[in-house]
Amino acid sequence: MTDRRQQLLDYLAGSDGWVSSGQLADRLGVTTRSVRTYVTSAKSAAEPLDIISSSAEGYRLNRTAYAAFVAARAVARGSVSSSENETPKDRLAVIVRRLIDAADGLDVHELADSLFVSESTIEADLRKAKTLFDESALTVARQGSRVTVAGSEQSRRGLISRLFRAESVRGFVEVDSIQTAFDSENLKTFKTDLIALLDGAGYFVNEYGLDSVLLHVAIAVDRISKDRFLESATTTGSATTTGSATATGSATAPERGDLAEGILTLVDRHFTLSLPDADLDHLVLLLTTRVITPGHDLPIDAQTDELGLTDDVAFIRQVARQASEQYLIDLDNDEFTVRLALHVRNLVARAKVSSFSRNPMTRSIKSSYPMTYELAVFIASEIARKESITINDDEIAYIALHVGSHLERQARREEMVTCTLVFPNYYDIHLMMLRRLERALGDDVRVDKIITRTDIDRSAISTDLLITTVPTLALGDNAVLVQPFLTDTDIDNVRKAVSRVRRVQRRTQLKDSLLLYFSEELFVRNLEAPDEFAMIQQLGSRLLEQGIVDQGYIDAALDRERMSSTAFTDSVAVPHSMLMTANSTAIAIAVNETPVPWGENRVNVIALVAFSNAGRSSFQTIFDQFVEVFSDHDDVQQLIKGSLTFTSFIEELVHLMDS
Repeated sequence: MTDRRQQLLDYLAGSDGWVSSGQLADRLGVTTRSVRTYVTSAKSAAEPLDIISSSAEGYRLNRTAYAAFVAARAVARGSVSSSENETPKDRLAVIVRRLIDAADGLDVHELADSLFVSESTIEADLRKAKTLFDESALTVARQGSRVTVAGSEQSRRGLISRLFRAESVRGFVEVDSIQTAFDSENLKTFKTDLIALLDGAGYFVNEYGLDSVLLHVAIAVDRISKDRFLESATTTGSATTTGSATATGSATAPERGDLAEGILTLVDRHFTLSLPDADLDHLVLLLTTRVITPGHDLPIDAQTDELGLTDDVAFIRQVARQASEQYLIDLDNDEFTVRLALHVRNLVARAKVSSFSRNPMTRSIKSSYPMTYELAVFIASEIARKESITINDDEIAYIALHVGSHLERQARREEMVTCTLVFPNYYDIHLMMLRRLERALGDDVRVDKIITRTDIDRSAISTDLLITTVPTLALGDNAVLVQPFLTDTDIDNVRKAVSRVRRVQRRTQLKDSLLLYFSEELFVRNLEAPDEFAMIQQLGSRLLEQGIVDQGYIDAALDRERMSSTAFTDSVAVPHSMLMTANSTAIAIAVNETPVPWGENRVNVIALVAFSNAGRSSFQTIFDQFVEVFSDHDDVQQLIKGSLTFTSFIEELVHLMDS
């Protein structure tokens, strides 16, 4: 498929509900008419599978059908004899696979005949293929009409993996799809036995990384069956010295006998194949640097010494202390420190050889938990500085998983929603109702008062929520009508009301905070800039003119942007410095009718946030909520259309936060 059509499918795959044609047009940078064309073309290419549903609300991906389509296309691309190349991208993938497999190369004339296209089309495809080969450290040679590819087996396998991943739904590498694409029907049972082996050996297993390693296994089995072997353990781009991977960057597999014998047995049992030494070493290396960490069978207080983590733990504890001071959170916890130190040891080993671990949750973590992601960026920046490495978004998201799980464990429950129960008196029915409510929602609501009369002054009830069996009293957003005997539907309705009350409370607090930070001098509409860095400079100059920041703060915001894009959603970017050194807290904001490129995204709203040291608690409180307010595409479009002036911007923003 064309890049635009694939981008459309990828965007639909990353959306949970209906997506309007306008939203897709903004995302792709095209017209709504083009969107309709891409949808029609994508649906046609997938027939008889119905991969996209259409309605008055827009478009939605039929995930089951799309998964089947992806798997079928992967099979077609993996087959050297397939002629099912309905799009240029499909045909390109088949050509690349054939060239990788053909030791003596391919003849252009024969290739054109086998794919039922002209030789000029094949020549154009070969030019595109050369780019893919160049990026994978493979060399294309031409002698007359014969084309050959030279390069390491490891590079060839890497390109095969890349082609497969390009078709993965939402970035997830699924075992079913791997099995189908590489005709590896025993991969699932291999995975089950491999997990048992790793668990029995005392390792924690990263399920996200494991399926990526299984892709490597499937490719390796396929290549070995064709007598295509890794040259040696030293050509994989990883160190081969003995010992464990350390924070200084050596990435080494455990000594033979630790895992190797078990893996050899599993590969032979499930694939009837003897794994060569180089492949075995590389597979163990992938597992130990991407999937497993030791210590599952050790108490937390013994892991530091037993696993040689003393220096690593000391460093992570120092970084955690800096993050705690900067963001006013508590990361002082031995389990968190040791677990993260183990992860960072492997992360550094991977980064030293530029072999990063993919994370299919990166996008959702970044958009749903921006503050947690921000903490991870801070930690990653300190690690990168110490080790002189680059850490990409996927690796930052893994750090965010560690930070988020720790904060979730230690977080106090949200402030309970207070409620009044109004149930007419009849024996002890009101007490039965109370017990049922407390069993179902005891962690969410606190009953402050029970009223058993119906003649009450509704305005005198001051709790957050009123729950009643009296229809005439169940008026307003903070009242819930229930049945005399609470049903599951009643419980769900109360739970929804609790969430609604909390949301209103959060947004009220957010509105009070945000309105302190905006000013007419820092508001601009339709600001043009060639890229995100120039945009930060332009907005930063407005803060500079007001004496809110110095050039050092702007430079720090640029450094933060280089570390990881601050486009947390598809509509808003929130550039900022990780150091809260502004003279006062303020937000310079640009509202653009036409979305502008920002990293891999296109955004309409750019909010350069300047936070002072005194504003650290504000940063912690409002960051996630600020991103959430601008995360709904329809709300953002309403804001853009209504914000012709600063005054109307404030009015629209208040309306948005109140609605």
